[in-house]
Amino acid sequence: MITKRLGVLGAIAILPAFAQVSSAPASMEKIAPRQHRPIKDHVDNGDGTSTSTNWSGYAVLGSSFTSAEGSWVVPTATCSSSGDLYASFWVGLDGYSSSTVEQTGTDSDCDGKTPSYYAWYEFYPHPSYEITSLTIKPGDRMSAKVVYSGSEFTITIEDVTTGKSYSKSSRVSGAARSSAEWIAEAPCCTGSEGILPLADFGTVLFGEDSTGVTGTNYATDSTTSGAIGAFPAADIEEINKVASSTSPQLSTCSASLSSDGTSFSCTWAK
Repeated sequence: MITKRLGVLGAIAILPAFAQVSSAPASMEKIAPRQHRPIKDHVDNGDGTSTSTNWSGYAVLGSSFTSAEGSWVVPTATCSSSGDLYASFWVGLDGYSSSTVEQTGTDSDCDGKTPSYYAWYEFYPHPSYEITSLTIKPGDRMSAKVVYSGSEFTITIEDVTTGKSYSKSSRVSGAARSSAEWIAEAPCCTGSEGILPLADFGTVLFGEDSTGVTGTNYATDSTTSGAIGAFPAADIEEINKVASSTSPQLSTCSASLSSDGTSFSCTWAK
């Protein structure tokens, strides 16, 4: 039985079970053509909100994070033009104030006028890998976690709708373990290393209230274990995407978390 809420201090992290976990043979993955990077052009407004040209969502700050868990509903990509557009949704550790990111998620992209969906993982700065053993569809409920133990990070992502999941472990040199995130991202890169244009994903729903997956969106660091809202208010950051020259689209997230501190949404804007 998964406990719905965890205490703030000294709590034991209770992670959701994942069915059909893969040991990640190479035939189930391939290098993805895009990367998902640390936050870019970050501006902290000093009021619990910040802006970025590639991220939107929520982050919690702390020290010695050992886990982050998230859930979301795969949004539909609306592809009305001939240009290629991209939108990534993930949970991870690091990247808000450090140079690595340990993360896993899904994409809702536009290959011209054709939508495409896939799952991926990345131990940045290593390449991003597409998980070819998972077939992702809009409306699928996703559950994912990143766990640090010993000297390794392990990502696990499950398509709750289909019951299939995938797991992979890696060491990441220089990982600070200083933040946990739940993010909608415009990934990288254009030919000049710019941020890619953000696909119209409508609204993406993160967290237990929308997915029914208990124990999300949760994280554990050296002092706190619980939902986003269980962390000290000074350590919670709402992030909104602003325009850049290569990615002019915006993504604005809920100004407040749900009453249980687990859930929020982000909405695309031209």
